[in-house]
Amino acid sequence: MTTLTQMTHMTETTHTAPMPQLGTTLEFVTRKNFEAVMNIELPPHQAQFVASNAFSLAQASFYPNLRPRAIHHDGQLAGFLLYGINTNDEPGCYGIFRLMVDPKFQSRGVGRRAMELLLQELRAQPDLRRITICYMPGNEVGKRFYASLGFVEVGLDDEGEMIAEIRPAVRGSRGFP
Repeated sequence: MTTLTQMTHMTETTHTAPMPQLGTTLEFVTRKNFEAVMNIELPPHQAQFVASNAFSLAQASFYPNLRPRAIHHDGQLAGFLLYGINTNDEPGCYGIFRLMVDPKFQSRGVGRRAMELLLQELRAQPDLRRITICYMPGNEVGKRFYASLGFVEVGLDDEGEMIAEIRPAVRGSRGFP
C-alpha cells in the first residue's frame, strides 16, 4: 500500500517540470532560451526580408525599450518577435520590428496567432495611440498578412520600408477596447 508521504513525493517528483502549453504562446527570451531563439534561421528567399534573430537580440540588449519574445507552439520553440514601446520617442506608440516563424511551423497559423496575441497585449495598454510595423515594399506576403490583421499602409520611412499602422480613432473603435 502506498502511503500519503510516498504519494506526495511521487507527485512532487513527477510534476516538477511545468507541462507545455498547447497552442501558440508568447514567452520571454531568457538566458535559458536565447541561444535556441538566436539559432532559428529562415530560408534565403525569406531571410532577405527580416534581420536575424541574433542581430535582434543584440539590439534588444542595447535598447531598453525593445521587448524580445519567443513564440512557442505546443510547447516547442516556433519563432521570434521583437517589439518596442514609445518608439521614435513617441509616448503610446508601439512598434513591431520583427516577426519570424521557424520554417517547420510555417503555414500552420503560428505567425498569425502570435501576432494576434501581441496585438491583444498591446491593445490593453492604457497609453496606446498607435501600433506600427515596417516591411520591405516587395514583401507582398507580408503586406497581405499585416493588412489582414488591420494594419493600413501610411507611407515609406527614411530607409525605404513601408510603414503600416493600426491607430484607434477613438477608444472603442474597430479592434480597440
